[in-house]
Amino acid sequence: MARCTAPRNGHRTASGAADCPACGGRSRSYSYSSSSYSSPYSSSGSSGSSRSVGGSGGSARPRWSRAGSVVVYTPAEVRTLTPVRENVERRASVPDLRDIFLCHAWDDRKGPAKELHDLLESRGVSVWFSEKDVVLGTSLLCEIDKGLAKSRVGIVLVTPALLSRVRAEGIADKELSVLLARDLLVPIVHGTTYDALREVSPLLGSRSGLSTEEDSMTTVAAKLAELATP
Repeated sequence: MARCTAPRNGHRTASGAADCPACGGRSRSYSYSSSSYSSPYSSSGSSGSSRSVGGSGGSARPRWSRAGSVVVYTPAEVRTLTPVRENVERRASVPDLRDIFLCHAWDDRKGPAKELHDLLESRGVSVWFSEKDVVLGTSLLCEIDKGLAKSRVGIVLVTPALLSRVRAEGIADKELSVLLARDLLVPIVHGTTYDALREVSPLLGSRSGLSTEEDSMTTVAAKLAELATP
């Protein structure tokens, strides 16, 4: 009998559920016994030894979610973000750290990158953003190195412009190589797809993250704010 791949791979998108040998894209829910599946989700107060996890349409509350939060996560997002959150918690006592380092393409600096930056800061998140943190006349690469070292989480805004820069092995590619070396990276796919990302950067494309195809930019910012602030 075919086994559902949700506990291992997640069903981040409809195509992910369709690729599962057990689900085949059907809309249904699956139960995993707590004895065989260790879950990072916080308890919702239900009794019993199993937790019901939806396929592509399921929802879960991570343990770091704020009390009273209305932000909804998929089980796959919780699994993906848990290692990043653990790094945030380990570095909570380190002084003078920004919450988030925002990696983006130069062409997006006044568009989606600025929109995401403003949404994060409106939620009290401190963001390293080249438009405000790189002083004219200083070395961009040196400033990027400083920003990465002094941030809890790195997010990469994956857009068509960023994919073009990575193909050309520009600054964005250098930032990615540093971020990929640590368990601090969350891709945010906007205006493109994970398939397109995997064609350009298989290593980055192997990292699950968030997508504005499934959530609004406002919701993505809300999830990042909960993730990155101790």
